[in-house]
Amino acid sequence: MGLPSWLVVFVLGIVEGITEFIPVSSTGHLLIAENWMGSHQTDLFNVVIQSGAVLAVLPLFKDRIAMLLRWREPASLAMNLKILTAFLITVAGGLVIDKLGIKLPENVQPVAAALIAGGVLFILVEFLMKGKGMSAEISWSVVVVVAFSQLIAAVFPGASRSGTTIIFAMMLGTSRVAATEFSFLVGIPTLLAAGGYKILKGLKSGAHEDWVLLAMGTVVAGVVSFIAVKWLLRYIQTHTFVGFGIYRIALGLVLLSGILPH
Repeated sequence: MGLPSWLVVFVLGIVEGITEFIPVSSTGHLLIAENWMGSHQTDLFNVVIQSGAVLAVLPLFKDRIAMLLRWREPASLAMNLKILTAFLITVAGGLVIDKLGIKLPENVQPVAAALIAGGVLFILVEFLMKGKGMSAEISWSVVVVVAFSQLIAAVFPGASRSGTTIIFAMMLGTSRVAATEFSFLVGIPTLLAAGGYKILKGLKSGAHEDWVLLAMGTVVAGVVSFIAVKWLLRYIQTHTFVGFGIYRIALGLVLLSGILPH
């Protein structure tokens, strides 16, 4: 006998909220949780609860968002253009991926491989960048790299959108804090646009969802995401991403070993 639907949705909301902005892959963890609980959710479900997680963190960036809204100021205008450029590149690439019909895998092996690869990369980059002067500026090279990093994460669950964008920005000399903030600022419109697109597409095709359960999962994801991101923003002030790298490698190896049921 399977778990009650409400409990499955509640657990998935917690998983999404914890992992959406923390660089360990929300898509990968949702896939793992679904396989473990024996419950497959639709893409529409996953994207909508993702949108709840994104909306919940907006208050944490109220000062930065207020700065961006003063778009006539040179610094605000420049940052808005950079966010918009990364967003448009991601949208264009995302539409191509959607038209090609690329589907996320339904087994954990590709997730495990991406988790391990990303973990190794985190540890390596932190080691190579140790003691080097990192810039708080977001260059146009970083903008392009962040956009394509989001597309990589969309195709390879386990890569992590936030993890991939942050690590590649750091490889170009961007400081940990600046890379994380820019990743989040670009992620907000990107993930909300993806959510809106999936909802419209689902409604158009007559998708059958339990909207009450979906709303519950979205609220749970939002509350947990707010707590997780508030913690992460403090954590990166004094810590590296090595801990996340070790976690990713360990989880990937556990998945490949078959210890977890899937």
